[in-house]
Amino acid sequence: TWGYGNTKFYKDHVLFIKLLYELVTIPKLEISMMQGFARLLINLLKKKELLSRDDLELPWRPLYEMLERILYSKTEHLGLNWFPNLYMFNRFLLFRYFPEDATAEMLDEWRPLMCPFDVTMQKAITYFELFLPTTLPPELHQKGFKLWFDEFIGLWVSVQNLPQWEGHLVNLFARLATDNIGYIDWDPYVPKIFTRILRSLNLPVGSNQVVVPRFLTNAYDVGHAVMWITAMMGGPSKLVQKHLSGLFNSIASFYHPSNNGRWLNKLMKLLQRLPSGVVRRLHRERYKKMTWLTPVPDSHKLTDQDVTDFVECIIQPVLLAMFSKTGSLEAAQALQNLALMRPELVIPPVLEKTYPALETLTEPHQLTATLSCVIGVARSLVSGGKWFPEGPTHMLPLLMRALPGVDPNDFSKCMITFQFIATFSTLVPLVDCSSVLQERDDLSEVERELCSATAEFEDFVLQFMDRCFGLIESSTLEQTREETETEKMTHLESLVELGLSSTFSTILTQCSKDIFKVALEKVFNFAVSNIFETRVAGRMVADMCRAAVKVRQNCLSLVPLDDDVLHDEELDKELLWNLQLLSEITRVDGKKLLPYREQLGKILQRTLHLTCKQGYILSCNLLHHLLRSATLIYPTEYCSVPGGFDKPLSEYFPIKDWGKPGDLWNLDIQWHVPSPEEINFAFYLLDTFLQPELTKLEHYATGKLEMSRDDVQQCLAIVHNCLIGSGNVLPPLKGERVAHLVPSLVSLEETKLYTGVEYGYILDNSEDDTKSLFLIIKIISDVLQFQGSHKHEFDSRWKSFNLVKKSMENRLQGKKQHIRALLIDRVMLQHELRTLTMEGCEYKTSHQEMIRDLLCLSTSSYGQVRSKAQQAFFTALGTYNFCCRDIIPLVLEFLRPDRQDVTQKQFKGALYCLLGNHSGVCLANLHDWDCIAQTWPAIVSSGLSKAMSLEKPSIVRLFDDLAEKIHRQYETIGLDFAVPEKCIEIAVMLQKSEHPGSNFTGLRSEEIQLGIQRQKEKNAEALRPWKFEHISIGFLSLLLRDDRILPVRAIKFFVQCLNHDAIVVRKVAISAVAGILKQLKRTHKKVPICPYEISGNPKPSSIQAGDRPDNQWLHYDSQSLPKTKEAWESCCFVEKTHWGYYTWPQTMTVYAPVEHQPKLGRRRDELTEAEQIIYDHFSDPKFVEQLIKFLSLEDRKGKDKFNPRRFCLFKGLFRNFDDAFLPVLQPHLEQLVADSHESTQRCVAEIIAGLIRGSKHWTFEKVEKLWKLLCPLLRTALSNITVETYNDWGTCIATSCESRDPRKLHWLFELLLESPLSGEGGSFVDACRLYVLQGGLAQQEWRVPELLHRLLKYLEPKLTQVYKNVRERIGSVLTYIFMIDVSLPNTAATKSPRVHEFTTRILENLKPLMEVDEEIQNHVMEENGVGEQDERTQGIKLLKTILKWLMASAGRSFSTAVTEQLQLLPLFFKIAPVENDNSYDELKRDAKMCLSLMSQGLLYPQQVPLVLQVLKQTARSNSWHARYTILTYLQTMVFYNLFIFLNNEEAVNDIRWLVIKLLEDEQLEVREMAATTLSGLLQCNFLTMDGPMQTHFEQLCKMRLPKKRKRDLGSVVDTIPSGDLVKRHAGVLGLSACILSSPYDVPTWMPQLLMDLSAHLNDPQPIEMTVKKTLSNFRRTHHDNWQEHKQQFTDDQLLVLTDLLVSPCYYA
Repeated sequence: TWGYGNTKFYKDHVLFIKLLYELVTIPKLEISMMQGFARLLINLLKKKELLSRDDLELPWRPLYEMLERILYSKTEHLGLNWFPNLYMFNRFLLFRYFPEDATAEMLDEWRPLMCPFDVTMQKAITYFELFLPTTLPPELHQKGFKLWFDEFIGLWVSVQNLPQWEGHLVNLFARLATDNIGYIDWDPYVPKIFTRILRSLNLPVGSNQVVVPRFLTNAYDVGHAVMWITAMMGGPSKLVQKHLSGLFNSIASFYHPSNNGRWLNKLMKLLQRLPSGVVRRLHRERYKKMTWLTPVPDSHKLTDQDVTDFVECIIQPVLLAMFSKTGSLEAAQALQNLALMRPELVIPPVLEKTYPALETLTEPHQLTATLSCVIGVARSLVSGGKWFPEGPTHMLPLLMRALPGVDPNDFSKCMITFQFIATFSTLVPLVDCSSVLQERDDLSEVERELCSATAEFEDFVLQFMDRCFGLIESSTLEQTREETETEKMTHLESLVELGLSSTFSTILTQCSKDIFKVALEKVFNFAVSNIFETRVAGRMVADMCRAAVKVRQNCLSLVPLDDDVLHDEELDKELLWNLQLLSEITRVDGKKLLPYREQLGKILQRTLHLTCKQGYILSCNLLHHLLRSATLIYPTEYCSVPGGFDKPLSEYFPIKDWGKPGDLWNLDIQWHVPSPEEINFAFYLLDTFLQPELTKLEHYATGKLEMSRDDVQQCLAIVHNCLIGSGNVLPPLKGERVAHLVPSLVSLEETKLYTGVEYGYILDNSEDDTKSLFLIIKIISDVLQFQGSHKHEFDSRWKSFNLVKKSMENRLQGKKQHIRALLIDRVMLQHELRTLTMEGCEYKTSHQEMIRDLLCLSTSSYGQVRSKAQQAFFTALGTYNFCCRDIIPLVLEFLRPDRQDVTQKQFKGALYCLLGNHSGVCLANLHDWDCIAQTWPAIVSSGLSKAMSLEKPSIVRLFDDLAEKIHRQYETIGLDFAVPEKCIEIAVMLQKSEHPGSNFTGLRSEEIQLGIQRQKEKNAEALRPWKFEHISIGFLSLLLRDDRILPVRAIKFFVQCLNHDAIVVRKVAISAVAGILKQLKRTHKKVPICPYEISGNPKPSSIQAGDRPDNQWLHYDSQSLPKTKEAWESCCFVEKTHWGYYTWPQTMTVYAPVEHQPKLGRRRDELTEAEQIIYDHFSDPKFVEQLIKFLSLEDRKGKDKFNPRRFCLFKGLFRNFDDAFLPVLQPHLEQLVADSHESTQRCVAEIIAGLIRGSKHWTFEKVEKLWKLLCPLLRTALSNITVETYNDWGTCIATSCESRDPRKLHWLFELLLESPLSGEGGSFVDACRLYVLQGGLAQQEWRVPELLHRLLKYLEPKLTQVYKNVRERIGSVLTYIFMIDVSLPNTAATKSPRVHEFTTRILENLKPLMEVDEEIQNHVMEENGVGEQDERTQGIKLLKTILKWLMASAGRSFSTAVTEQLQLLPLFFKIAPVENDNSYDELKRDAKMCLSLMSQGLLYPQQVPLVLQVLKQTARSNSWHARYTILTYLQTMVFYNLFIFLNNEEAVNDIRWLVIKLLEDEQLEVREMAATTLSGLLQCNFLTMDGPMQTHFEQLCKMRLPKKRKRDLGSVVDTIPSGDLVKRHAGVLGLSACILSSPYDVPTWMPQLLMDLSAHLNDPQPIEMTVKKTLSNFRRTHHDNWQEHKQQFTDDQLLVLTDLLVSPCYYA
C-alpha cells in the first residue's frame, strides 16, 4: 500500500509498473523469469482504484505479441520450446490500462480472424475477451464499446448451438455490464439472456431426454453469468428482477434435497454467487469511496425495493438448499450475504427451522445444517439494527438449546456446536446487565428484554463447563490408553481438543469479572480434585486451565516433588498430571512468571533428568513454554471491545456493543514485549540447562563419554526444546560466507559446536538408533529455519483465520468491518509473517556443513530416516540462494557408475534428493545450464553402474518419475538475453543515476556442445539397459531449441536412432528429427497485396462478412484453374482459410514469386553440414527400406492412429529437400499402397500427407510431376479402403488440405469428386469415399462453393439409398455442405448451397407421405430392387436419410431448425413411437431422437409462432401417437426457451389452450400426458393456477355420468368411453395436475382442491385410478414436512384426508 500523500512514491510506482511491463514483454525471455515479473506486476496493479487511466498508459501490442508467441507457438509441438501453464494472463489483463484508441486497433487486428467455421474464431473471441478495455469514462464510450457492442451482441443472439467461443463472449459482456452499469440498455436482450443462462444449467426435462454433449462442455461459467445478472439489475424498468424471479420459480423444485444430479453443483454455485454479487454491487454504490472508475448513475442505483424483491425471490430456494446432498456450505454463505441486506426476511425462516432441529435428536444432519446456517447469519442477528430489532433476543435461547450438542458420541455435532458457541460469544460481551433495569428508564422495549435475559449468562457458562467436563470424563474412561505406548491422540480427539480449548478461551475472554471468578473456581476445583491420564483427558483439562490463566493471570498452583522419584521407570499418575498442568499454565504473559522463577528453576532441575520418558518430555515442554513466554512478542488480550468490560455498568452499557466491528484506527492492542528481566531469566535457563547437555554431547561424539541410547535421546530432546523455545533471541550464526554463492540469516551460535561432529559419530556407531536420528534431523532443520514460529503452524493458523473471517465478515458496509478479536489476530499473523520470511538468506559455511549432514542422513539406510531428512533437505534448499549449485556435485557422487562403496539405499536416497518434493526445488531441473550440464549426463550414466541392481522395481519407478518430472517441468532456458533499450530508459528514470543497465551475456553455444559431447561419449558405451538409452535420448530431445541449431554430432545421433531397435527410442527420434528439420527450414519471403485491386472491387463501407465481390477471387472455379506454368505463377495463392471471410487484415501478405524464394533442387555440395547428414541417410536405399519397415509395423493392435509426428517428419523432408528423395521412396509407396494391412496403409497415408503439404513451395513442373505419381496411388488406395483404415485416409486427406489454397490442390479435388458413389466395392467403400471427400472439403470451408454445389447435385438423386452406413455418411456430408449457410448478422447470403432451397425440394418429394393418414410402416427391404418402386416407398427411404441429416446437424451447425424444417415436424410426430423401446426399427428410433434434439433447440422469437402453428395443426391429427408426442415435445421446448415464450403473451395463451384442449382427448394416454404437461408448466410458473382455470375444471368435474346399463353377462364390455365421462375425467385430471404441480409445499388453494378430488374416489375407471394415483403422490411428496403442512388444513379437512391417505383395509 502506497502512501499517496507523498507523490514521489507515486511516481516511482508508475515507473516500476512500466519497467516491469517492458521486462515481461522482452521477446526472448525465458518463461520462468517472465512469470516472476508478471507476479510482481500483478501485485503492483492490484489496487486499481489508486491508479487512474491518466496516470498510467500501457501499450497493448507487446503483450499480445507475447501471448501469440506462447499460446500459439509454432514450434512447441515439435519440442523446440517447452512452455508451462499460462493461467496468469487473465489476472494480468484485469486492468487494461490501454490508450483510448486501442479498441479500434484491436478490432482491426482481430476481426479478420472471425471466420465462424474456423478455429481462428475461438482465438479472436478469446483475445477480445482478454484485451478489450471496458473501463473508459462515458465521454469516451464512442471510442470504446460502442464500436463493437451491436456487432458482438448481434452475433451472440443469432448463434444457436453453443459453439466453443460463445462462453468467452458471455464473459466479455459480463465484464462490460459490470464496468458500465446504467450506460447500456440491456432490456431488449433480457429474455434471450435469461433463456440462455437457464439452458446452460443443463437441467433434465421430461423422462428420456437425449443431451447434446457439447451443451455440457461449452456451458457458461456460472460466475460470469452472475456478474452479468447483478450488473443489469436495478434501473427504471425492473425487467431483470422479473426474469430473475421467473428463473428461480422455474428451477426452485430442483433445489429440493431429494433431487440430485450432476447439475446440482452449478445450481448451488448460482445460489452462493448471486447474493454475494448483489452485496458487492450495493457496497460499490453506497459505501465505497469514489475513485476514477465510472460511478453508477443515480437512475440505475439499486433501491431498497429492488433489494427486497431480490431477497424475496431467492430466499425459498436457499432455504430448500440448506439440506442439500452437497452439504449446506453454499446455502450458509448465501444466507450470510442475504442477512446483511434484509435480516427481517432471512433470519426468521432460518430460526423456524433451527428451533425444531435443536429439539430433535433423531436427525443430526438437520442439526448440523441449520447450525452452520445460523453461524452465517450470526452477526446480522446479534447486531439487530433498524430492520430487525428483535434479532438479539434470540441469542440466549439459541445458546442454551445448543448446549446438549456437546456430546461425546457424535463428533460432527460436537464440532459444529463448539463453532456455534464460539461464534456467538466472540460477537457478544457476556456481561450480566440485569441490574441496569433498576438504574435507567430510557431503554427501549427490546433493550429491557435483553437486559433481563443477560442474567442467564452465568448459568450458561457454568452449564457449558459441566458439559465439557462430561466430555472429558467420557474420554478418560478408555483406561487401556495408559498401557499402550501411543503418544499421539487420535485425529478426532485432537480436533475436539482444539474446539474445546478455543471455545472455552473465547468465552472466558468475553465474560465479565464476576462470571470469570465463578468459572475459574470451578475449573480449579475440577483440576485439583481429579488426576487424569496425560494423553487425552489430561491435555484437555490442562488446556482449559491454560485458557483461564491466560485471560486473567491468577496464581500458579505449584507442584510438590520428592527426590526419590527421579529414577523410577514409570512415575505415578499424580506427579505426571501435576507436571502436565504446570507445563500448560506457564503459557502466559512472561511478566507474570517472574515472581516464581526460583521455584520453577528448582522444579526443572529435578524433573529434566527423570528416567521415565513421559516425565522428562513433560518437563521439556515446561522449559519450552517458559522460554517462549519470556522471549516472544505477542498480543495479550482479544476482547471484542478495547479495554475490556470491567467498567461499572453506569458508565458502560455492554448491550450497545453486541456485534460491533472493531475500529481499525484505534485497536489499542496490548502487546507483550520481553523486558530485560525476562530476557535474563531466559538466558539463565539456557545457561543452566542447555550448556551442560551440549558439553555432554560433544564428549559423547569424541568418545570421551559413554551414554546409553535413552540418555542420548534425552539430551537431544532438551536441546531441541531450548532451541524452539528461544529461537528469536539467540545471536546470529558466525561463519564465513560460502564463496561465490550469493549473500543475513538468524540462527544459533551454540549449536554449531556440536552439529558438525556429533552425528558423524552416531551414524558410524549406532545407525539403527532411529529415534535419536529423528531428533537430530529436527534440530538441524530448526537451526536452519527457526525464528520463533514454524511455517506450517503459521499456514494452518492463516487458513483458520481466513475461514473465521469469511464466516463473520460484512461485505455490505465494506472492507475491514471485522470483529476486534479478528483484527488483533491478523496483526499477530502479520508480525509472524515478517519473522518467517527468510527466503534468499545468506548461505554461510556452517549452513553448508549442515546441509551436507542432511544429505548424509538423506542417504542413510533407514527408509524413515531418509524420508524425514529429505523433507528437511528440500526446505533448506528452498531457503538459501544458490546453495543448489554447491550441493549437486555431492549428490551426483552417489550416482557415479565406477563407485563400488555405494549401497543400494544410498543410491535410492540420492535419486530421491534429485527428484525433490512436489512443491519445492527439483535438483535435476534447475534453471541453470551449469547444473543441467552436470546432472543429466550423471543420471544417464548411472545406468552403467555394476554395483546396483537396477531391476529393482522401486528403483525403476524412481527413474521413471525422475524422467517424467524433468519432461513435465522443463522449460526452454534463455541463452542470450538482450535487454531492450526501452527497459534501460525506464530503469534509468527510476535510478536517476548515471550508469545504464548492463547487458547480460548468456551462455555460448560451445557449452551446449560440451554438454552434448559428454552425452555422446556416454552413448558410445552401449552396455547399458535400453531403459537408460530411452532416458538419455529423452533428455537430449529436451535440448532442442528454436534459436540454436543442434551440433552436427547430435543430428547424426538422432537420425541413426530412427532405426533403433527399441520402439520408445524410435518415437523420440521421430519427433526430434522433425524438430531438427524445422530448425533447418529456410525462411520464405512474403509480399503485401491489395485484395481490392485483385478483385477490382472497392472496399465496402460497412462491415459485411461472407461472400462479397472483393473476396470472390479466392473461390475455387474450375473454369480458371492454374493448369499451366504461367497461370500457376501469376495466380495469387492465399493459404489460410479465414482470410477475407469477415474482413481483410490491414496488410494482407502472400508468398513472393518463385524467383525470390530460396533455391530448390540443390546439389549435395550446396547443403550445410547438418543438412548433408540427413541428405545422405535418406538417399541411402537401405536406410529408407529399414525405416519404412519399422514405420509399417504395428505398435498397439487396433489402437494406432494417423501419427502427426511422423507426418511432420516427412513434411519437413519434402519441404527442405523438395523432391530429392522421391526416387528412393516411389517404389516403397507403390508397394505399400497395394498391401491392404492396417499398419502399411497408415504408413503410406502419413507419407502422402507429408508429400502434399511439403510441396507448398515447389515449382509447377515438380508439383505436376508429383500429382502424376500420386493420383494413381490414391485411386488404388481408395478402392482398397477397409474398416480399419478409412479413418487414417480421412485424416490424411484432411491434413493435406488444411491451410492450403484449394486452387493448388485442384488435382486432388477433381480426383475425389470423380464418382464417390460408384457402387463398386459395395456400400462400405462408398461410405468411406464420402468420408474422405468430406474431410477434404470441410477443411476448405467457404472457399469451394462450386465443389459443394457439384456434390449436392450428385447426391440429391441418391438420397434414397438403402444401406444404413451410406445414409449416415450422406447425412453427415449434407451437414458440412450446408454448414456455410449461416444466419449471422451482417453476413451476405452465401454462394454455397442453401438449406432453404434444399428443404423445399425435399418437402415436394415427401408429399405422398404427408397426405396419408394410416400409420407409416417401415416395410422397405434392404436391397435396391430393380424397377421403380411406388412413391411411398421412395418417400420412406428419403425420409430415413433426411432424419440422419437433421440429427447430424443438431450438434454441429450454428443455427437450428429453419422454417422449412418445421414443416417436417407433423411427419415426425406421426412416426415417433410413444413407448421407450429399442426393438423399434431404425426409422422410428431416429424420428424420436430427432424430435428430442429439435425440441431442445434455441428458438429465435420470430420462429415461435411458426412452431405453435405446426403444433396446433398436429393437435387436430387423427393419429393419437402424434397428439401424444406433441405434448412431450412441448414440455422440453418450453423449458429450454422459457423466457422467450413468456415474453410473447399470445404464445402463452396458445400453449394453455392446446394443453387444456388435449386434456379432453378421447384417448386415455393423451389425456394423462396432457395432465403431466400441465402440472410441469404450472410447476415452472409458465402458467398460473388462476380463477378461470380452476372454475373450468370444476365445471368439467360436475359432468353427469352416464347410467350403467344392465348388460347380459355374456355380452362384450362397452369399451368406448362416452363423451361426458371423458370431460369429467378431464376435470379430475386438471385438478390433479394442479395438486401435483407443487410437490414441496401447500399453497392456499390446495386443501379445497383435495376435497373436490376426494369426491370422485368412487367414480368409474379411469377416474378412480387418477384420484388414487394423485393422492398417493401427494402423500409421498408431503410426507417429510407433514408437521408444517398440516397447519394449512382445517380439522374437518384433516379428517377426510386421513381417511383417504391411510390405505383401505384389504379385507373390508
